[in-house]
Amino acid sequence: MALVGSYVALSKPLAAAFPVLLLAWLRFGIAAAAMLPWLRKPPSEAPMTPSVRRLVFLESFLGNFLFSICMIYGVSMTSAVSAGVVMAGIPAAVAVASWLLLRERITGRTWAAVGCAVAGIGLLGVAKPGHGAPSGSAVTGNALLGHLLLFAAVLCEAAYAVIGKKLTGSLGPKRISALINLWGLVLATPFGLYLALQFDFGAISAGLWALLVFYALAASIWTVWLWMTGLRAIPAAQAGVFSVLLPVSAALTGVLLLGERLGGLELLALAIALVGVALATLPVRKFSDL
Repeated sequence: MALVGSYVALSKPLAAAFPVLLLAWLRFGIAAAAMLPWLRKPPSEAPMTPSVRRLVFLESFLGNFLFSICMIYGVSMTSAVSAGVVMAGIPAAVAVASWLLLRERITGRTWAAVGCAVAGIGLLGVAKPGHGAPSGSAVTGNALLGHLLLFAAVLCEAAYAVIGKKLTGSLGPKRISALINLWGLVLATPFGLYLALQFDFGAISAGLWALLVFYALAASIWTVWLWMTGLRAIPAAQAGVFSVLLPVSAALTGVLLLGERLGGLELLALAIALVGVALATLPVRKFSDL
């Protein structure tokens, strides 16, 4: 989730250089080339059933394709700090989705951790109506649309967590990562090819190409493998609380690398979000002994 937050923030300069759908296509293509060996079915893994195939498609369509489009468009219309604010709602969305769809039991500590995330987003909202953009930049008239797109990305991420939990019972993390990325490439190819024919790739600097490679590897390989591996061991609702690290990382990346501003109230909000992570991760015995 910390890696996701960093690439959410760093997608802003990429979205300024590439059309969004071309950027998504390049991301899936670079990752597909890197993950070719992961597509092979391990001998110990059962053949995919039609149900598992449908879940793989939905995982890619919602969690890869739509999430990427909504997130990149949303960040391009707002700021990395704003993206962090809106996406702090992911833990609550994941907890509710896992409760409704997976019938997972939501413990009091998980709800308390979700409450910390909600408190953080509320405090950040109070701290900044439009605050956070780099000095000298204007707030665009599309900010509301940008926030709505970011909220749609939150819902996509919640679906991604819940469907991913079901997939880990049938497929290994590496194969899930490769398959959903391949579906993302298939979905983005018609748009990517059309835009690529009209795009001047020579205008892209070496630094942006390096950033694109990092974005592709982080978004499609490293984060997906880490997330799916973790989901094999813990409930989806508890995993969702770790997504609090996404807005923390996005906001800090925006401040440290993109020149955005983070005041005292924003820092307090991020600290509250980290308390939520502690509630979700500290051993239960330490609380029962109090």
